[in-house]
Order: sequence, then C-alpha cells, then structure tokens
Amino acid sequence: MHCPCRGKLKLLVLSLSSVILLTWLYLLVGNLENGRSLLLSPCLVESTEARLLEREDLESRVREVEEENRKIRLQLSQSQGLAAQPPEGNYGNQQWVASADTGPEDVENTAEERANHSDCSRSPTVEKCELIHVACVCAGHNASRDVVTLVKSILFHRRNPLHFHFITDTVAHQILSALFQSWMVPSVQVSFYDADELKSEVSWIPNKHYSGIYGLMKLTLTKALPSDLSKVIVLDTDITFATDIAELWSIFRRFTEKQVIGLVENQSDWYLGNLWKNHKPWPALGRGFNTGVILLYLEKLRRMGWEQMWRLTAERELMNMLSTSLADQDIFNAFIKQNPVLVHQLPCFWNVQLSDHTRSEQCYTEVSDLKVIHWNSPKKLRVKNKHVEFFRNLYLTFLEYDGNLLRRELFGCPSQATSEITQLQGALEELDEDDQCYEFRRERITLHRVHLYFLQYEYTPTNDNTDVTLVAQLSMDRLQMLEAICKHWEGPISLALYMSDAEAQQFLRYAQASEVLKNRKNVGYHIVYKEGQFYPVNLVRNVALRNANTPYVFLTDVDFLPMYGLYEYLRKSIVQLDMANTKKALVVPAFETLRYRLSFPKSKAELLSMLDMGTLYTFRYHVWTKGHAPTNYAKWRTATTPYKVDWEPDFEPYVVVRRDCPEYDQRFVGFGWNKVSHIMELDAQEYDLVVLPNAYMIHMPHAPSFDISKFRSSPSYRYCLTTLKDEFHQDLSRKYGSAALKYLTAQRNI
Repeated sequence: MHCPCRGKLKLLVLSLSSVILLTWLYLLVGNLENGRSLLLSPCLVESTEARLLEREDLESRVREVEEENRKIRLQLSQSQGLAAQPPEGNYGNQQWVASADTGPEDVENTAEERANHSDCSRSPTVEKCELIHVACVCAGHNASRDVVTLVKSILFHRRNPLHFHFITDTVAHQILSALFQSWMVPSVQVSFYDADELKSEVSWIPNKHYSGIYGLMKLTLTKALPSDLSKVIVLDTDITFATDIAELWSIFRRFTEKQVIGLVENQSDWYLGNLWKNHKPWPALGRGFNTGVILLYLEKLRRMGWEQMWRLTAERELMNMLSTSLADQDIFNAFIKQNPVLVHQLPCFWNVQLSDHTRSEQCYTEVSDLKVIHWNSPKKLRVKNKHVEFFRNLYLTFLEYDGNLLRRELFGCPSQATSEITQLQGALEELDEDDQCYEFRRERITLHRVHLYFLQYEYTPTNDNTDVTLVAQLSMDRLQMLEAICKHWEGPISLALYMSDAEAQQFLRYAQASEVLKNRKNVGYHIVYKEGQFYPVNLVRNVALRNANTPYVFLTDVDFLPMYGLYEYLRKSIVQLDMANTKKALVVPAFETLRYRLSFPKSKAELLSMLDMGTLYTFRYHVWTKGHAPTNYAKWRTATTPYKVDWEPDFEPYVVVRRDCPEYDQRFVGFGWNKVSHIMELDAQEYDLVVLPNAYMIHMPHAPSFDISKFRSSPSYRYCLTTLKDEFHQDLSRKYGSAALKYLTAQRNI
C-alpha cells in the first residue's frame, strides 16, 4: 500500500528547515496571540489547507519546539527506511469498515488503516484541552491494582484533560476513591457508579467467563453513564497504553453517520470455531471483535435503542447457546453480526491481544507501531509471544513508575482547583521558607497517595462486638517481621506500609510467594506511597488506624511479637474491664531481646525466668527508661489482676483502645515523640491507663532506622523536634484548657 510519506523526503527536509526557521522567529518575536502552530506534522498531508488544519498551537516553552524538531528528524530517517520496504499485507475484516454508507473520505481512511504501522497515521484532531472520557468496569482488590497501572500508562502519555468513569463494586470504590482523592492529579476528574444498581440488567444472562457478572457490565453503559455524555472510550483493566489516548479519541471523528461502535478484530481463532472438536462459539462477523478496547458513541446508541437491541440479541442467541463464554464480547459480536454497518473497525495496533495463539504479531512491525497492549490471557505476563519480554518490560515500567511524577499540570489547560488543593496551597503559602524547621512543617501538609487494601482482604465481624485489630506500620526494611506476627496473632490486622511504587511491587511478590501471608485474608495491607525526605510515621499509623474494622484496636509496632494467645486474652479483657462503657487504654507490657534467634516464652512464668537470666530485658531499659518505666514492671511480676498507672512525662506504652480514640499527631515525623504525644492526648481525654497482668510483647532486634541516625547526628533535627514539642504543648493547652497545663509544667521540669 502506498504511504503518503513515501516519495516526499524533500518535503520533509524542507519542513525541518522551516521549523528551525520558525523557532528562530519565535524566539525573536516572543509569542503569537491566538495564532495557530506553524509546525508541520511528521507525515505531510496533500494540501496547504489540510496542513493548516493539523498544525498545533505554539507552545510557550522552547524545549517543546525543539522536541518537535527531533521528531521530524526521526521521521525523516524512518521514511528513508520505509521507502525501501515492500508494502505490508492487509489484515482483518476490512471490507466491513468501508460499508455501503462510507463516503470518499472514509474510503481513504479505510485504506490508511489497513496498514498496521503508525508512522504515517494522521495526527490526532482532538482540540487542545478537549475533555476525554474513559470508562472502566472494576471489581475487587486485584482489578483495582490493575486499574492503577492502566491509569499510569494513560497519564504518562496524555496531553488532554481526562474524566474517568468507574463502574465498581464496594471494594473497588473504596480503594479507587481513596487513591484518586489522595493522588490529586491536575485535570483529572473521576466518577463512580454502583455496579450493584446495574446487576439486575445483566444477572439473567448465564455467563461462564471468569469475570462473572462484572464481565457483562459494559452492555449497560448507555444507562449507567450520564445521559448528556455523548461518547466514551471503554477499556478493560488489563490494558497498557503506549501512546497518547487522544489519538484513539480522535477516531470518533472518522465514524460515518451510522457507525456507533469502534472495535479491533479478535486476534485469536475463537470465533472461527476451530480450536477444538465440537467447539461452538457465539456467532460473529469473520474472526469477530475483541471488546477490551471499545469506542462507544453513546448518543447514537441511545437514539437507536441500544438497550432493547442487545437484549433481543442475547435472548435470541441464548436459546441455542445457553450461556456466554466470553461475557459481553459474545453479545457484542452477535449484535454486530446482524448489524455490520454499525461497527467502525479500528487498526489492530489499538488492541494488541497478548493471549496464546493469537495473530498479534501481525499488528506491528516496529516499536512505534504499538498503541495499546492487552493482556487478555488468564496467564497475563506469562503469555506466549516471541516479543513478550519487550511487552512485559513496558508493562513493568508503568507498574513501578512513581505516580507522584504524574501530578503535573497540563500546559495551557489550567485545571479547576478543588477545595482540597486550595486548602493545601493556602497552608503552603503560610510557611516561611527561611524557617529552620521549614521541611518538618512542610511534611505535615504533604498529601501522600494511599492505596487501601492492596491485597485480597476478607473480614467477618464477630457477634459479641469485642473484636480487636492489631494496628501497625512498617517500611521495606521490616518486611521480614510479617510472617512471624501472623503466626503470633490470629486476629485481624491493619498494616500501613510506607513504600515507593517499585517497593510496593516487591512487597506484592513477597506476599504472594509466602505460604503464611497468602493464606491470611484478614490482614489489610494499605500502601502509603513515599514522598518527601522524612518518614511520616504518624500519618502512616493513622492510615492503619482508620482502616481497622473492629470496635477495638491494639496499637503496636511491627518489630514487636505479641505473646501467643494475646488476641483471645485481649478480647476477654475488653469484656471484663467494660471497655464499651469506659475510657480505658489497656497497657501491654513491652520487653526486648538482643538475640536474633529467640525461643519465645510461652507463658509469663517462662518470660520471668528469661528476664532473670538476662535473655530478656524490659523495653529500652538501657537507653530510654522513662518510655516504659510507668508500667511498673516490679508490680507486674506478681500482679494477677489489672492495675491502674498514672501518666508520666515521655510515657509511650503500647495500648488497646476503642477505635474512636484520638489519631496520632502528624506534625511528628521520623524519630521522636510520635507515640509520646499520642499517649499524652489519651491522658488529656481522661483515658485510664490500665496494665494487663498476663499480657506481654517482645521487641526483636534490628538495625537502627535512618531517622534515629539523623536525630543523633543532627543538632538541627533535635532543635526542630524540641520546637514541635513546644508547639504541641501549646495546642494541647488550647484544646483541653487548664487540664493540659500539667504537661507543660512536667516538660519544663525535665
């Protein structure tokens, strides 16, 4: 097939020279108000008028002009190579693209689309700042993780504002709403639609596909999405973009009057019915179409009565087929079989399907041909394809990509500031950059991305309302403690993990490979993504605390192992001490060992024996006695009943409290006073500190954290911690009045 680029190398050279000249003129003049870009597209069109229509706006940054120069030089070299290559063969049901209703312009488009490499495809005709709508059905923990990678790949390439529409179950809604709220990507809107309200529309359809009822939800989009939404790109969660989604959005403008659905041909032999003996697929046009990527012209679909039409199609075919095998894809294909004029076939590089035994390799000849990669095999990254290593690396790039880098403004497309952004900007403006503790104060208002329930989570509440969740936080260097904690504590656990995107994927692989962790479903893992130079320890703790699902919480640190049976002992103590009707904080005495290998004591008597022999110590006895001295270990040795202790300065025990307790103060980051301040506020709220006589926990040895090293080596760090402590005391006095004066007095007497 003849490419418009071939034979025009002279024009390309001329265009390159023109752009360099225009760059010089731009620097001389400054800017052109309300003008059109004079940069030519990489593939020249036939007429001057067409070129003018496809020119982009001049950007105010010279580097963007230079980037266009680089692309044209690259295009020149590619065109030289293409001129020597024979035309590529056709692929797909191309006769159905140019239907009886196709006009001359569309015939030209059809010929262009037959070549499945994108060097000479038309530039997007999407207006600058035009809003692009993307819809996705997402249910459960695993699909929510997949959506994040999909969104990253879209955000990485995009140059337009986006509006994501998610059809979700309650799990995905909780995860994704928290993620996008904390992500705060400019020029991105997100809307959620309750899948439960749509289930009745498709629940009558028997479906064998592993996606279950959610695999049929795309059929309901004309009803689910807003009635004034005219068109939308619909994507599966296992999609990775390798180009700007605006290119795909622009194809809507190539639809004929009657075309309402844009699809890529199915690249396997499924609908040909020859995969095995007696294989009977649903009816389809030729090889059929894959619904992993769909362009839906909602406005036209509603006018033609889509909801009734797909229902009639499904009812008719189910009389013979009994159930769907590929969920909504079977029904879409049966509908298109009867109404081929309604489909606009997309070039197959818009949905390169990486399942076993597909013809996906015919969709590309160069890396630049790739647009969308679809991992539509149950094997996912383990699929068979001779280029799978390249595809896998591309996917892993976005999987581990730092999502904070995608919080960039779209140049020339200012986004409307939300109340949260306005509040954050106001708080940031109030900070004094000359303040010695500026970085500490800035950390307090830093908004970290949060991915709740990173792994599968299942919890059934108890009937007696005495259940208690172990709450802790950790980073990558404490990951080895998780298996031991799960063996010591059989109850629910809420863990917040402070990690980078890449570390979160390492943790995922670790958890999936661990027999202990993958068999525990009552552990909620919540990722707080790294940002800034300090460890926001109390923010991370609060994420774990907020997402505990039980009436009571055991606030601990991940490097402690609770005694065997502590979970049941605490539940009994909660009842005995009437925690539901009183404000108590139950203290679990803390001990430590300096041995990496420890024969863990199975009883209080055994622990006391090890304490006497010097195998165990009371926690921080050698370096920070004040932190746990008020526990009164001498009394605990012989105690048989709970006993009350008074608050003292720097007391920081590990406690069991009601879930509605005060949160940790997030001004304290890194090392120092992060737990002390919390216990102080519990005391200010008149919580009774009650020590449990038959409970204990043991701290396991580990290397010093980076933050404690900074505390010990940096006078500035210690100065700022003292400053924050003073400000905390002042805030406590304003909040609790004269009752809080004792804390300020105690601090001055130290």
